[in-house]
Amino acid sequence: MPREIPFILSVDTATSCSSVALTSGTVQDGSLLASLSMNSKITHSRRLISGIDWLLQENGIQLADVDAFGVGLGPGSFTGLRIGMATVKGLAMAMDKPLLGVSTLDGLAFNCSGDAPLCALLDARKQEVYRRWYMPDTNGIYRENGPVEALSPTAFVDEIVEECQLVGDGIFALGQNALSTVEDCVTIAPRPLHYINAAAIGFLCCEQLQQGAALDLDTAAPLYVRASDAELSLKKKECTES
Repeated sequence: MPREIPFILSVDTATSCSSVALTSGTVQDGSLLASLSMNSKITHSRRLISGIDWLLQENGIQLADVDAFGVGLGPGSFTGLRIGMATVKGLAMAMDKPLLGVSTLDGLAFNCSGDAPLCALLDARKQEVYRRWYMPDTNGIYRENGPVEALSPTAFVDEIVEECQLVGDGIFALGQNALSTVEDCVTIAPRPLHYINAAAIGFLCCEQLQQGAALDLDTAAPLYVRASDAELSLKKKECTES
């Protein structure tokens, strides 16, 4: 018999700070059962499964007790995203449970509060940032208000035309003086909020579970936003040879 308030095991590996969390309920009524965040130079592939095992064992929960699996879709590190997706997809297949996913940027935005527009940013490397804009709903929860895009710091700053709040490590990729022309309009979220917590992914994924919006296990893929270096090199080679 299905649990009235499902357990969601979620992971996010979009950045160097990987996170695992076990939650129950949605953004409105959710509870955090346990979470673990790891920020180190060790690759996600070496620590993710052990982190999941530790989290479950320390809380006396069996993998079979998990009702669904959630994953931060990105954007972010291509390698990190693939590791996270492959791990959670494998668990969902093995346990025959639903797989759900939301943007990592949505998870960052969830941790913030306020009335002004919010923009979540992640470092996209190559002198770009990934960003998405949000507006608070009637319950004060930030909801997406536009697409996820990769922009240059200049192009992003040009979007700021009113008071807003910024969150995410992409802020530090903008450059030291990038916000100088709009500093009167911008509020930076407290630094601890710049790190993704998989608990936010879990609460948002539970909403999707209630809406029947599970991912297709055969086609589920990360949100890359732009092509990888390998894909760009191949395309350049094909253009040169044609």
